[in-house]
Amino acid sequence: MRWTERQLGMLKEMGVAAFWPMQPMQPMQPMQPMQPMQPMQPVPPANAAREAAPYASTEPGAGRADASAARALAAEAIAQAGRGGDGGHGWPDDAHRAPAASPSEARPQSPRPPARVASAVPATAPPAAPEVVLGSRPVGIDTMDWPALREAVSGCQACGLCQSRRNTVFGVGHEQARWMIVGEAPGEQEDRQGEPFVGRAGQLLDRMLAAIDLTRGEAGPDRQVFIANVLKCRPPANRNPLPQEVAQCEPFLLRQMALVRPDLIVAMGRFAVQSLLKTTDPIGRLRGRVHEVAGIPVVVTYHPAYLLRNPADKALVWDDLCLAREVQARRRQGA
Repeated sequence: MRWTERQLGMLKEMGVAAFWPMQPMQPMQPMQPMQPMQPMQPVPPANAAREAAPYASTEPGAGRADASAARALAAEAIAQAGRGGDGGHGWPDDAHRAPAASPSEARPQSPRPPARVASAVPATAPPAAPEVVLGSRPVGIDTMDWPALREAVSGCQACGLCQSRRNTVFGVGHEQARWMIVGEAPGEQEDRQGEPFVGRAGQLLDRMLAAIDLTRGEAGPDRQVFIANVLKCRPPANRNPLPQEVAQCEPFLLRQMALVRPDLIVAMGRFAVQSLLKTTDPIGRLRGRVHEVAGIPVVVTYHPAYLLRNPADKALVWDDLCLAREVQARRRQGA
């Protein structure tokens, strides 16, 4: 680009020098490719030059021959230094020098802990079953009347549960009831009060009975039920009853059944069901059909305490109660 005369005049009047080249710039010459770098020649140390110096002539007329000889000797000294020599001249002899340590090797290494030898870990043994202390049962349970049976249960020492109980839980209800409810074992509140099915589970049972026009309160044998448990004493900390404990207490329940002579029995809870029916099948496989114990129809269902934790299964228990009512009605008609 070139300045016009007018533009130059204006710049001159403003006192500004032309800030654009007066002549067009010459085109840049293409860059020449870089020459490959030559390998660096080893630099001889100062003592190598000093060693070569004595061989050079110092006379004025030595001329080029002496200089050439000096250069040859210097080159030989450099080559010898590059080969390492004997370690007394030139650069240090790499063959006699310890190899350089890597950065990781240069850092001080912390001592490694000794390898652990895997020791055999003994398998955890399952918790030992509670020790069952068995005693003698009262004689003649199968011929006792109500007063004698109550007294026998109250003073029973047939197993170790007698040592931790507060009260025995004999049972409540009409002694000639048409319906008999059999539960599992007393809990803490039952142990304190001496009555089966109290607390929240007992309240739920009362509502279940009221739904089919039954009660545990004072009423005739058609409406008032008799309630008893498989065990008459509370297991410590509400643990599951042990088979030996159930076997020791079983004659008391069988005598209660014989004295009441109900139209049917409703067994509530796994231990009550399995104890009466002598089976290990779960309630889910046993419910929905009628069983029989000592000539008495038995309908099985879930315990009210289970329903408090699983309220959705209340509908299943209602079906079981309806089945029990049908069985009792047919039995009464047949009588």
